[in-house]
Amino acid sequence: MTDNTMAAPIAAPAAPRAIPSPAAQAAADSTTFAVILSLSFCHLLNDMMQSLVPALYPILKDNYALSFGQIGLITLAFQFTASMLQPLVGMYTDRKPQPYSLMVGMGFTLVGLFLMSQADTYPSILVAAALIGMGSSVFHPEASRVARMAAGGRYGLAQSLFQVGGNLGQASGPLLAAFIVVPRGQHSLVWFCAAAMVAMAVLFQVGNWYRARRAASASPSKAKAAAGTAPAPALSRNRVLGAVAVLVLLLFSKNVYQASLGSYFTFYIIAKFGVSVQTAQFFLFAFLIGIVVGTLLGGLVGDRVGRIPVMWFSILGALPFALILPHANLFWTGALAVGVAMIMASAFPAILVYAQELLPGRVGLVAGMFFGFSFGLGGLGAAALGKLADWTSIETVYQVTPFLLLLGLLTAFLPSHPGRPTLKA
Repeated sequence: MTDNTMAAPIAAPAAPRAIPSPAAQAAADSTTFAVILSLSFCHLLNDMMQSLVPALYPILKDNYALSFGQIGLITLAFQFTASMLQPLVGMYTDRKPQPYSLMVGMGFTLVGLFLMSQADTYPSILVAAALIGMGSSVFHPEASRVARMAAGGRYGLAQSLFQVGGNLGQASGPLLAAFIVVPRGQHSLVWFCAAAMVAMAVLFQVGNWYRARRAASASPSKAKAAAGTAPAPALSRNRVLGAVAVLVLLLFSKNVYQASLGSYFTFYIIAKFGVSVQTAQFFLFAFLIGIVVGTLLGGLVGDRVGRIPVMWFSILGALPFALILPHANLFWTGALAVGVAMIMASAFPAILVYAQELLPGRVGLVAGMFFGFSFGLGGLGAAALGKLADWTSIETVYQVTPFLLLLGLLTAFLPSHPGRPTLKA
């Protein structure tokens, strides 16, 4: 009896060895959290530099006597390069991850921003905008992969933090334009090259972490776990492709409407209410802050209530405000634009995480499609809206574009739980 009772305590310590100590777990969490915040910070700098392009539009329009159609082509230039390259970059890095490609991509943005500050012809402006788009095409797919790798299973939180950095960067562009670019002119863009250099330094350190993490995950099973892969979904291939097509259309409708506000909202405010360029930039800033808040809330709520309810709220909530906006006074135009921004942006984290569940093991491709391809479609829409504004008026744009949000009704065709065996076609 004595020997048997002594045997139990001897075997007991084996179980705790599989559980990390609180100190070790905290160290792991702090390391991965630092990586996610570093990516979010670089996302802020990247999108801040990108947002300087549309914030510069009023200056470029006056300096070079550009039409709205030509303004739309500038948007197309930097969004289209990202659209074409991001899915390709994502597919390539799904097979051969490149730890230091983030730093190289930021180098494209640095060169594009410098050329934009020195451009004195319309073609050179288009080339500079295209280079900025190329930088974005490299940054987003691989940064999304690293954020998922560092998430520790909390993919919604990681995606929200990463995306909020980009939203804050987009929101800061109009303020920087109002206080720096508008008073000092196009050449002041060269000052922002310092931000690209800072981002390159941070991304070099992230690349070191990425390389070390991959080296530590040498076995195939560990490599898949590090890349954020999961078991294949139970849905049929056709149903998965159909769901992805619906998600792309949802983002297309939102991105075209968002492009109409991001590219032409300042012109609309100036033309309809006679405010100054700087005042219009503040309205654009408020709209972009609404996107920041909506993205963060959408990620948090989506983790609790599911992705599909957030998508439905984004459709049904934004459409009434968008329809009322063209008939509002100055104050309510700003308030409604912020409301539309918050509600529309809430769907993006839900859509991206839903797509990752549909296509496990294709993190780069998903990021390339939804950061790149769908935003490129938004760029095409922006160019078309510029032509519409030239043919009619800028007010007409905001009377027509809300109806694009009706494409959101396609949400009804999405499987409610991607990957569940009961939904297999």
